[in-house]
Amino acid sequence: MPAPSPEFPSSGQAPGSDYFPSGDFLESPNMATEITGMVNADMAVADSLHTLDPDQVAHAAIKKRLGWGFWVASTWVAIVALSALFAPVLPIQNPNKLTSCTKCFPDSYHWFGTDSLGRDIFSRVIWGGRVSLTVGIIAILFGLVVGGLIGLVAGFFGGRPESVLMWGMDVLLAFPALVLTLALITFTQGRSVGFIPLGNSIWMISLAIGIVSIPPVARLVRASTLVFSHREFVLASRTLGAGNSRILRKEILPNVMLPVLSFAIIGVAVAITAEGALAFLGLSVAPPTATWGSMINEGRNSLETEAFISMIPATILFLTVLGLNLAGDRVREFLDVKEGGL
Repeated sequence: MPAPSPEFPSSGQAPGSDYFPSGDFLESPNMATEITGMVNADMAVADSLHTLDPDQVAHAAIKKRLGWGFWVASTWVAIVALSALFAPVLPIQNPNKLTSCTKCFPDSYHWFGTDSLGRDIFSRVIWGGRVSLTVGIIAILFGLVVGGLIGLVAGFFGGRPESVLMWGMDVLLAFPALVLTLALITFTQGRSVGFIPLGNSIWMISLAIGIVSIPPVARLVRASTLVFSHREFVLASRTLGAGNSRILRKEILPNVMLPVLSFAIIGVAVAITAEGALAFLGLSVAPPTATWGSMINEGRNSLETEAFISMIPATILFLTVLGLNLAGDRVREFLDVKEGGL
């Protein structure tokens, strides 16, 4: 029978022999307790890492919430939008009706008072929202369609198309936004394209603001397209034989739309502010159509005595723009996908 190896004890060696001088390894009653303590310590470290950054722990899904701020902002924007949409059927006064009560302070009959011509400010604020929201939505939709197409083509194909398209966007960005908008509206006064009037019409104002919004949208979409066009699922789709049109439509566009959605909400707020600035300068829709900017302009000569004539529409404009900005920012954070969480 061969002699036992000096590196490993034979079955006959008991604890306390030369190989296990003290026999603590097998005879210690706290061995299980020590192992349990080590495991608990490792779990505590993992829990602390999860607390610091949940996305660094595998399978640690966290619940994202929009938060109460988003819902408060969205509720206000919804109230303004619904009021403007259903203004023709709401039980409010005629916004262009002249009364003998001029510059009257708010009361139970005129909730927001009357302006210098005796028109009810409350009804004019609601009707003015129709113009501001219509211009904001149409302008951003136009910018999203044109700018999004330019950004997709530039980011996906690259090369000369990208250079030419981005050069055009740089040219547009070189013009001050307000100056370019004023130029477009001024040079189209009294003209029309088919049945669509230009100049101070809602369509021309929306088009002018929409043209200004094309370069930022194009740059955002191009940056997102560059990121997703080199992702694994795009390479896999191309390997399986998918064409460029299908990759753009099925793989890249759905991912690019996430950041564009939050930008669109904030863009509506910017467009509403731009329309208010144009109306304040007298370049929005022609009177007596009510707009928030024109109402602010009409009351600027009475700021010392009847400041409410300008302050009420200015406050509504401020709250609506603030609500859109807060909602858009929260949507951006909610739709933000971290690589560690994938």
